[in-house]
Amino acid sequence: MTESDTPERDDQTFSMFGDDDPSAKPAAYQVLARKYRPRLFTDLIGQEAMVRTLSNAFETGRIAHAFMLTGVRGVGKTTTARLLARGLNYSRDGADAPSIHLDPPGVHCEAIMASRHPDVLELDAASRTGVADMRDLLDGSRYAPVSARYKVYIIDEVHMLSTAAFNALLKTLEEPPPHVKFIFATTEIRKVPVTVLSRCQRFDLKRLDTGALAVHLKRVADREGAKVSEEGLALIARAAEGSVRDALSILDQAIVQSMDGGEVGGPAVRDMLGLGDRGRLLDAFSLAVNGDARGALAEIRDQVHAGADPTVILKDLMDIAADVSVAQATGGDYDPGGPADWIARTQALAQKLTPAQASRCWQILLSGFNDLQTAPDTATALNMVVLRLAAACALPSPEEAARLIAAGGSTPPGKPDATGEAAHASGDLESFAGIVARLDELREVNLQVELEKFVRPGHVEAGRLDCELEPGAPADLLARLRKFLEYETGIDWAVSQVSGGGETVRQAEIRSREERHASAAAHPAVAAALKSLPGAVIVDVIEPAPLESDAGGDNVIRLNARR
Repeated sequence: MTESDTPERDDQTFSMFGDDDPSAKPAAYQVLARKYRPRLFTDLIGQEAMVRTLSNAFETGRIAHAFMLTGVRGVGKTTTARLLARGLNYSRDGADAPSIHLDPPGVHCEAIMASRHPDVLELDAASRTGVADMRDLLDGSRYAPVSARYKVYIIDEVHMLSTAAFNALLKTLEEPPPHVKFIFATTEIRKVPVTVLSRCQRFDLKRLDTGALAVHLKRVADREGAKVSEEGLALIARAAEGSVRDALSILDQAIVQSMDGGEVGGPAVRDMLGLGDRGRLLDAFSLAVNGDARGALAEIRDQVHAGADPTVILKDLMDIAADVSVAQATGGDYDPGGPADWIARTQALAQKLTPAQASRCWQILLSGFNDLQTAPDTATALNMVVLRLAAACALPSPEEAARLIAAGGSTPPGKPDATGEAAHASGDLESFAGIVARLDELREVNLQVELEKFVRPGHVEAGRLDCELEPGAPADLLARLRKFLEYETGIDWAVSQVSGGGETVRQAEIRSREERHASAAAHPAVAAALKSLPGAVIVDVIEPAPLESDAGGDNVIRLNARR
């Protein structure tokens, strides 16, 4: 159950929105991320699975002795830990048992939420990582709680503990006293030893999707009496990347953009965050995929000059490419949150591109994002990525390339054929011999030599190559071969290692040479020559080109005589 699904309550009972009395004026301003921190399990947004599991556990008495809360920053790990500590120690008149129903508050709730209850101890593992700190904490676990039902240890950022501290914790965690409960929180679950994880009940707190987060921000803004446009809320939700805390912090900053009480619009939020104009970025993406490199660069240049961060612009372009792919997959159900014109334009792009083309756009932008991390000038690097995206539009879609290959095309994509027209696929690469010949033509010596020496080809067709590798083959050989084939043909290739491949090119050459030598040695004249010349060996057998006056002709046999 999410907060947005909760029925409307009056100001006196809507607990997640700060003080019980909304008319009460606090002595000091409280930031939104703290003011709207959830106070009940039902206030947690998007964590229905965890709440359901805890509810069943409390009702049946099957309560774990240790809990592991994991998730990205700002999804509510520490808040959930405190709610869980309240639930474990919930007690009031007429109810004295663990419960997730914390309204009205119990006798321990206020002290636990304020982090001042003597039986609920919070430890920041980022600042207390040593084994001595852990031993001091665990020494107290032997004693019964002062007033609550359980003594609860909340350890935040538990992955920061040292190996020795984890080892000290392990014994107590394996056989804890019945009055002790552990609650761990971490953003780096993979750094927590498996021996600790296996002794905990794990909950993965989900990041919120953009639509749900925008709805939550709208409710908070309304409660604050602030006017924020739909576009502004969508931009904040996207920038927060699923973190409620980050979203509320950004909203706090956005509200003060308009001191006269007017609406905070999308342009104000973009300027504040260094974002590009979403509408103009859609223009730039559309221009690029239509091959208009000049127009796309002009849009991007204007965004950078207006103060947008090139890295953020590229991330937004990646989001657009991803949204296009999702819109293609979901059809009419596509609803990412945001203004209606964003959705309509994204759906129009989804109808224009094929799924493979949209995927190719994503791959180009993703590769470009990696380039930006090392580029000395991010603005220049961004321009090159946009040019790469525009150049890709000249290539056929992978589906079209496959059809052309099936129709017998023979010229590599984008390269002129005998008529001067650029073809879209290379039929020569439908055989292993054709692939080797193409490498020879392009002087790709290293890859050619490795293919001839190590690859035993099996089935080969457009987009697929099965082969078996000889011992000693480079580990990245097939990956480099696949990259070469995809570049030359413009389509995706599946290059797989199977058993039962044929001969390598080198093995075939050796076998053919040995067969020629054996055939030559059986010739009467050659046999007589070998017999009459002690130590003579056949060096080579050459088939000369036929003369015009002689339709036939014997092979030329070169002999070496050793003395």
